[in-house]
Amino acid sequence: MSETTNNYKLMGFFEVLTLIFVIAKITGYITWPWWWVFSPVLVHAVLLIGVFGIVIIFAIIKAWSDN
Repeated sequence: MSETTNNYKLMGFFEVLTLIFVIAKITGYITWPWWWVFSPVLVHAVLLIGVFGIVIIFAIIKAWSDN
């Protein structure tokens, strides 16, 4: 028998929050500037870059200490 797997990802917290903010902005419920509306995307990007940077720093330290 063949086994199939579903490899899909539902929307995460930051995507849902951004969608809610965009809908609220378009409907006039909030009057925030657009950069606040898209701030969850920016926060998510900063967190990912930060984690990636930490991993790179630890890899460099490990490679330097092995020599």
